[in-house]
Amino acid sequence: MSDEDEARFDGLLLGLAQQHTEGITQLLDTFFGFLRRKTDFFTGVQKGKAEQLVLSILRKHEKLALQNAKPKVKKEPKPTGPAQPPPATKAATDSTHTPLKEPEIVEVTDEEAEQISKANQPPPAQPPPPAVDNNHKVAEDTTEDKGSDDDDDEDSKGKIKPNVGNGADLPHYKWTQTLQDVEIRVPTQLDIPIKSRDVVVDFQTKHLKIGVKGKDSIINGELYNKIKLEDCFWTLEDRKIICVHLEKQNKMEWWTRIVTTDPEINTKKVQPENSKLSDLDSETRGMVEKMMYDQRQKERGLPTSDEQKKQDILKKFMEQHPEMDFSKAKIS
Repeated sequence: MSDEDEARFDGLLLGLAQQHTEGITQLLDTFFGFLRRKTDFFTGVQKGKAEQLVLSILRKHEKLALQNAKPKVKKEPKPTGPAQPPPATKAATDSTHTPLKEPEIVEVTDEEAEQISKANQPPPAQPPPPAVDNNHKVAEDTTEDKGSDDDDDEDSKGKIKPNVGNGADLPHYKWTQTLQDVEIRVPTQLDIPIKSRDVVVDFQTKHLKIGVKGKDSIINGELYNKIKLEDCFWTLEDRKIICVHLEKQNKMEWWTRIVTTDPEINTKKVQPENSKLSDLDSETRGMVEKMMYDQRQKERGLPTSDEQKKQDILKKFMEQHPEMDFSKAKIS
């Protein structure tokens, strides 16, 4: 949903929010109570699907909020007239962010809203991610990444740099991923809104098809790897964007692409989120950390954890048996 689309309901939602004097908790309780009493949101889907959908949308807006937070700290001095000396500007910035410690609902003027909107824009020095409908932009980013990959190794040549969600922004859709799942956003590319019955999504263990009835498929091909069919689902956002959630069977790898006909991303440039890693159970977290360590070791031409363990065992055995000749022993 674009900023303009979201802003359509600002007046309605602000009026609703201001009636909840106890804050955001009361507002959320009212919203989910409405879904429970007036819709089949909780009972019309498989168990756990409602929670997955809420978490998916929550994570999307959380990422957007975190992306906007950095420029906001740097660029949101409170407009009080003439330029202030540096100490006053810093104090104004600090005071602006103090209320963020607790959730509050505050109405702002049009001028203040414009200032906040400008502050939330990324710094000019940082180019925006490639546009979904711009083939040339994707090609330029691919070329740039080729140059940097030449310094890494031959395997990285021709692969594109991951987007902020560790996926890719392609001409007809964009996707992001974690080690556990994949999220795909597919615009219908139609001038008119559609209904759920017009959507075509076919999940298979190693194949995916996404499109609109009566039109050519937007995605139709063999998946990079297998998925868990029982945990996959889709939704229609704003009647214009098909949002698809795929659950990976192998939760110990990064996908290089969605279907085998797509361009590949360079998984060596993937940036895993520390907060997500800390949410894993101890056994899974240990496996992920070991995998990341082994990948870094391979990039440096050093032994992996398993190879190092074998070397240590052989070294200890050699020290315990100096009478034996190990000159022809091979460590593998």
